[in-house]
Amino acid sequence: MSFKPIKKAIFPVAGLGTRFLPVTKSIPKEMLPIVDKPLIQYAVEEARDAGIEEIVFVTGRGKAALEDHFDRSYELEYTLKSRGKKDVLGDLENLFSKDGFRVTYTRQGEPLGLGHAVGCAASIIGDEPFAVLLADDVFLGKKGCLRQMVEVYEKTGGNLISAMEVPLEHTSRYGIITPGRTTGKITEVAGLIEKPDPEMAPSRLAVSGRYILQPEIFKYLAKGSKGAGGEIQLTDAMLELIKPHQFHAIKIDGHRFDCGSRIGWLEANIAFSLGREELKNDMKRLLHKYI
Repeated sequence: MSFKPIKKAIFPVAGLGTRFLPVTKSIPKEMLPIVDKPLIQYAVEEARDAGIEEIVFVTGRGKAALEDHFDRSYELEYTLKSRGKKDVLGDLENLFSKDGFRVTYTRQGEPLGLGHAVGCAASIIGDEPFAVLLADDVFLGKKGCLRQMVEVYEKTGGNLISAMEVPLEHTSRYGIITPGRTTGKITEVAGLIEKPDPEMAPSRLAVSGRYILQPEIFKYLAKGSKGAGGEIQLTDAMLELIKPHQFHAIKIDGHRFDCGSRIGWLEANIAFSLGREELKNDMKRLLHKYI
Protein backbone atom coordinates (compact mmCIF):
# COMPACT_ATOMS: atom_id res chain seq x y z
CA MET A 1 0.00 0.00 0.00
CA SER A 2 1.25 3.49 -0.84
CA PHE A 3 0.56 6.60 1.20
CA LYS A 4 0.65 10.29 0.38
CA PRO A 5 4.30 11.40 0.65
CA ILE A 6 5.46 13.86 3.30
CA LYS A 7 6.53 16.97 1.39
CA LYS A 8 5.69 19.81 3.81
CA ALA A 9 6.94 20.57 7.31
CA ILE A 10 5.91 23.08 9.96
CA PHE A 11 8.48 24.78 12.17
CA PRO A 12 6.84 26.52 15.17
CA VAL A 13 9.39 29.26 15.94
CA ALA A 14 7.33 31.98 17.64
CA GLY A 15 8.47 31.16 21.20
CA LEU A 16 10.21 33.77 23.36
CA GLY A 17 13.07 31.60 24.61
CA THR A 18 12.84 32.93 28.17
CA ARG A 19 15.19 30.25 29.55
CA PHE A 20 18.03 31.88 27.61
CA LEU A 21 17.45 35.47 28.65
CA PRO A 22 19.06 37.94 28.40
CA VAL A 23 20.59 36.81 25.08
CA THR A 24 17.17 35.96 23.58
CA LYS A 25 15.92 39.48 24.23
CA SER A 26 17.40 40.45 20.86
CA ILE A 27 18.25 37.10 19.24
CA PRO A 28 15.68 34.38 18.47
CA LYS A 29 16.45 31.24 20.47
CA GLU A 30 16.39 29.28 17.19
CA MET A 31 19.45 31.29 16.10
CA LEU A 32 21.58 30.14 19.04
CA PRO A 33 24.58 28.35 17.50
CA ILE A 34 25.75 24.80 17.87
CA VAL A 35 29.40 25.27 16.89
CA ASP A 36 28.90 27.41 13.76
CA LYS A 37 25.32 26.76 12.65
CA PRO A 38 22.12 27.96 14.34
CA LEU A 39 19.69 25.47 15.85
CA ILE A 40 17.11 26.12 13.16
CA GLN A 41 19.52 25.23 10.37
CA TYR A 42 20.12 21.77 11.81
CA ALA A 43 16.36 21.16 11.79
CA VAL A 44 15.91 22.50 8.25
CA GLU A 45 18.76 20.34 6.95
CA GLU A 46 17.18 17.34 8.68
CA ALA A 47 13.89 18.08 6.91
CA ARG A 48 15.53 18.44 3.52
CA ASP A 49 17.40 15.16 4.01
CA ALA A 50 14.03 13.49 4.66
CA GLY A 51 12.60 14.69 1.35
CA ILE A 52 10.72 17.78 2.54
CA GLU A 53 10.13 20.28 -0.29
CA GLU A 54 8.38 23.12 1.54
CA ILE A 55 8.90 24.37 5.07
CA VAL A 56 6.50 26.67 6.89
CA PHE A 57 7.93 28.86 9.61
CA VAL A 58 5.27 29.93 12.12
CA THR A 59 6.90 33.06 13.49
CA GLY A 60 6.17 35.90 15.90
CA ARG A 61 7.60 39.29 16.77
CA GLY A 62 11.38 39.61 16.91
CA LYS A 63 12.14 36.80 14.45
CA ALA A 64 13.62 38.91 11.62
CA ALA A 65 17.09 37.40 12.14
CA LEU A 66 15.67 33.94 11.44
CA GLU A 67 14.07 35.11 8.20
CA ASP A 68 17.27 36.89 7.15
CA HIS A 69 19.27 33.71 7.73
CA PHE A 70 17.27 31.87 5.07
CA ASP A 71 17.42 34.74 2.60
CA ARG A 72 20.19 35.49 0.11
CA SER A 73 22.89 37.97 1.14
CA TYR A 74 24.36 39.01 -2.18
CA GLU A 75 26.81 41.48 -0.65
CA LEU A 76 28.25 38.81 1.66
CA GLU A 77 28.38 36.26 -1.15
CA TYR A 78 30.21 38.74 -3.41
CA THR A 79 32.74 39.53 -0.67
CA LEU A 80 33.43 35.85 0.01
CA LYS A 81 33.80 35.12 -3.69
CA SER A 82 36.18 38.04 -4.25
CA ARG A 83 38.34 36.89 -1.32
CA GLY A 84 38.47 33.31 -2.56
CA LYS A 85 36.66 31.82 0.45
CA LYS A 86 35.01 29.07 -1.56
CA ASP A 87 34.36 26.69 1.36
CA VAL A 88 32.38 29.24 3.36
CA LEU A 89 30.58 30.43 0.23
CA GLY A 90 29.62 26.83 -0.55
CA ASP A 91 28.11 26.40 2.91
CA LEU A 92 25.93 29.47 2.37
CA GLU A 93 24.84 28.43 -1.10
CA ASN A 94 23.83 24.98 0.20
CA LEU A 95 21.02 26.68 2.13
CA PHE A 96 19.30 27.45 -1.16
CA SER A 97 20.71 24.98 -3.68
CA LYS A 98 17.97 22.34 -3.71
CA ASP A 99 15.74 22.80 -6.74
CA GLY A 100 12.07 23.30 -5.89
CA PHE A 101 12.70 23.84 -2.16
CA ARG A 102 10.39 26.54 -0.80
CA VAL A 103 10.26 28.54 2.42
CA THR A 104 6.97 30.09 3.58
CA TYR A 105 6.29 32.30 6.60
CA THR A 106 3.12 32.85 8.59
CA ARG A 107 2.56 34.61 11.91
CA GLN A 108 1.22 33.39 15.22
CA GLY A 109 -0.46 36.52 16.53
CA GLU A 110 -0.76 35.30 20.13
CA PRO A 111 1.35 32.82 22.12
CA LEU A 112 -1.48 30.32 22.64
CA GLY A 113 0.54 27.11 22.60
CA LEU A 114 2.11 24.58 20.25
CA GLY A 115 -1.26 23.36 18.96
CA HIS A 116 -2.25 26.89 18.07
CA ALA A 117 1.07 27.46 16.26
CA VAL A 118 0.60 24.33 14.15
CA GLY A 119 -2.98 25.36 13.38
CA CYS A 120 -1.73 28.69 12.02
CA ALA A 121 -0.26 26.79 9.05
CA ALA A 122 -3.46 24.94 8.14
CA SER A 123 -4.21 26.92 4.97
CA ILE A 124 -0.68 26.37 3.66
CA ILE A 125 -0.60 22.64 4.39
CA GLY A 126 -4.06 21.98 2.95
CA ASP A 127 -5.16 18.33 2.82
CA GLU A 128 -1.68 16.78 2.83
CA PRO A 129 0.06 14.87 5.60
CA PHE A 130 2.90 16.89 7.06
CA ALA A 131 5.78 16.92 9.52
CA VAL A 132 6.33 19.14 12.56
CA LEU A 133 9.86 19.81 13.80
CA LEU A 134 10.73 21.57 17.05
CA ALA A 135 14.10 23.27 16.60
CA ASP A 136 14.85 22.95 20.34
CA ASP A 137 15.33 19.22 19.82
CA VAL A 138 18.54 18.43 17.96
CA PHE A 139 19.51 14.88 16.99
CA LEU A 140 22.94 13.43 16.32
CA GLY A 141 23.17 10.08 14.60
CA LYS A 142 24.04 8.25 11.39
CA LYS A 143 20.60 9.00 9.95
CA GLY A 144 18.37 12.00 10.59
CA CYS A 145 15.42 11.65 12.94
CA LEU A 146 12.77 12.71 10.41
CA ARG A 147 14.27 10.52 7.71
CA GLN A 148 13.93 7.51 10.01
CA MET A 149 10.30 8.47 10.64
CA VAL A 150 9.52 8.91 6.93
CA GLU A 151 10.91 5.45 6.21
CA VAL A 152 8.56 3.98 8.81
CA TYR A 153 5.63 6.11 7.57
CA GLU A 154 6.07 4.69 4.06
CA LYS A 155 5.25 1.28 5.56
CA THR A 156 2.61 2.18 8.16
CA GLY A 157 0.96 5.43 7.03
CA GLY A 158 -1.13 7.20 9.65
CA ASN A 159 0.43 9.38 12.34
CA LEU A 160 3.91 9.03 13.80
CA ILE A 161 5.80 10.62 16.67
CA SER A 162 9.44 10.28 17.62
CA ALA A 163 9.97 8.81 21.07
CA MET A 164 12.64 8.19 23.67
CA GLU A 165 12.76 6.55 27.06
CA VAL A 166 13.26 8.96 29.96
CA PRO A 167 13.89 8.37 33.68
CA LEU A 168 10.64 7.95 35.60
CA GLU A 169 11.37 11.07 37.67
CA HIS A 170 11.47 13.14 34.45
CA THR A 171 8.04 12.24 33.05
CA SER A 172 6.59 15.55 34.27
CA ARG A 173 8.76 17.31 31.66
CA TYR A 174 7.32 15.56 28.60
CA GLY A 175 4.28 14.26 26.79
CA ILE A 176 4.17 10.57 27.79
CA ILE A 177 2.84 7.74 25.63
CA THR A 178 0.37 5.09 26.77
CA PRO A 179 1.83 2.18 24.80
CA GLY A 180 0.01 -0.53 22.91
CA ARG A 181 1.69 -3.37 21.03
CA THR A 182 5.41 -2.97 20.38
CA THR A 183 7.19 -4.46 17.37
CA GLY A 184 10.89 -3.70 17.30
CA LYS A 185 11.29 0.07 17.54
CA ILE A 186 7.66 0.79 16.65
CA THR A 187 5.00 1.08 19.36
CA GLU A 188 1.27 1.58 18.90
CA VAL A 189 0.12 4.75 20.65
CA ALA A 190 -2.96 4.01 22.76
CA GLY A 191 -2.97 7.38 24.51
CA LEU A 192 -0.97 10.49 25.41
CA ILE A 193 -0.65 12.36 28.69
CA GLU A 194 0.90 15.81 28.89
CA LYS A 195 3.60 16.06 31.60
CA PRO A 196 2.23 13.53 34.12
CA ASP A 197 3.64 13.16 37.62
CA PRO A 198 5.80 10.00 37.85
CA GLU A 199 3.18 8.08 39.84
CA MET A 200 0.60 8.79 37.09
CA ALA A 201 2.83 8.11 34.07
CA PRO A 202 1.66 5.16 31.91
CA SER A 203 5.22 4.54 30.67
CA ARG A 204 8.65 6.13 30.38
CA LEU A 205 8.21 6.61 26.62
CA ALA A 206 8.29 10.35 25.90
CA VAL A 207 7.53 12.40 22.79
CA SER A 208 10.75 13.95 21.48
CA GLY A 209 9.99 16.84 19.15
CA ARG A 210 9.22 15.29 15.74
CA TYR A 211 5.78 14.48 14.36
CA ILE A 212 4.20 13.20 11.15
CA LEU A 213 0.49 14.06 11.20
CA GLN A 214 -2.55 13.70 9.00
CA PRO A 215 -4.38 16.91 7.98
CA GLU A 216 -7.50 15.86 9.93
CA ILE A 217 -5.78 17.22 13.03
CA PHE A 218 -6.55 20.78 11.90
CA LYS A 219 -10.27 20.39 12.54
CA TYR A 220 -9.54 19.52 16.17
CA LEU A 221 -7.06 22.37 16.55
CA ALA A 222 -9.61 24.78 15.06
CA LYS A 223 -11.92 24.15 18.02
CA GLY A 224 -9.51 26.19 20.15
CA SER A 225 -9.95 23.99 23.21
CA LYS A 226 -7.43 24.90 25.89
CA GLY A 227 -5.59 22.29 27.90
CA ALA A 228 -2.58 22.26 30.21
CA GLY A 229 -1.27 25.73 31.03
CA GLY A 230 -4.33 27.35 29.47
CA GLU A 231 -2.87 26.73 25.99
CA ILE A 232 -4.07 24.92 22.88
CA GLN A 233 -2.07 21.72 23.18
CA LEU A 234 -1.00 19.66 20.18
CA THR A 235 -1.13 16.60 22.44
CA ASP A 236 -4.88 17.08 23.02
CA ALA A 237 -5.58 17.22 19.29
CA MET A 238 -3.44 14.13 18.68
CA LEU A 239 -5.56 12.27 21.21
CA GLU A 240 -8.53 12.83 18.92
CA LEU A 241 -6.59 11.29 16.02
CA ILE A 242 -5.77 8.13 17.95
CA LYS A 243 -9.37 6.95 17.92
CA PRO A 244 -10.06 6.80 14.13
CA HIS A 245 -6.49 6.63 12.75
CA GLN A 246 -3.33 4.58 13.03
CA PHE A 247 -0.91 6.14 15.46
CA HIS A 248 2.62 4.91 16.17
CA ALA A 249 5.72 6.00 18.03
CA ILE A 250 9.20 5.18 16.83
CA LYS A 251 12.30 5.01 18.99
CA ILE A 252 14.95 6.96 17.15
CA ASP A 253 18.51 5.73 16.59
CA GLY A 254 20.78 8.54 17.73
CA HIS A 255 21.14 11.00 20.57
CA ARG A 256 18.66 13.78 21.23
CA PHE A 257 19.75 17.04 22.82
CA ASP A 258 17.23 19.30 24.56
CA CYS A 259 18.56 22.64 23.39
CA GLY A 260 15.64 24.42 25.00
CA SER A 261 17.64 24.10 28.22
CA ARG A 262 21.03 25.68 28.84
CA ILE A 263 22.72 22.45 29.89
CA GLY A 264 21.30 20.58 26.88
CA TRP A 265 22.54 23.30 24.53
CA LEU A 266 26.00 23.22 26.10
CA GLU A 267 26.11 19.43 25.82
CA ALA A 268 25.15 19.62 22.13
CA ASN A 269 28.00 22.04 21.46
CA ILE A 270 30.45 19.65 23.08
CA ALA A 271 29.11 16.60 21.23
CA PHE A 272 29.01 18.26 17.80
CA SER A 273 32.49 19.74 18.32
CA LEU A 274 33.88 16.31 19.14
CA GLY A 275 32.27 15.03 15.94
CA ARG A 276 34.09 17.57 13.78
CA GLU A 277 37.48 16.32 12.55
CA GLU A 278 39.04 19.79 12.57
CA LEU A 279 37.84 20.55 16.11
CA LYS A 280 37.80 17.32 18.09
CA ASN A 281 41.44 17.28 19.26
CA ASP A 282 41.37 20.90 20.43
CA MET A 283 38.01 20.27 22.11
CA LYS A 284 39.42 17.27 23.98
CA ARG A 285 42.33 19.38 25.22
CA LEU A 286 39.95 22.08 26.42
CA LEU A 287 37.79 19.56 28.28
CA HIS A 288 40.82 18.08 30.03
CA LYS A 289 41.95 21.59 30.93
CA TYR A 290 38.76 22.44 32.76
CA ILE A 291 37.86 19.10 34.33
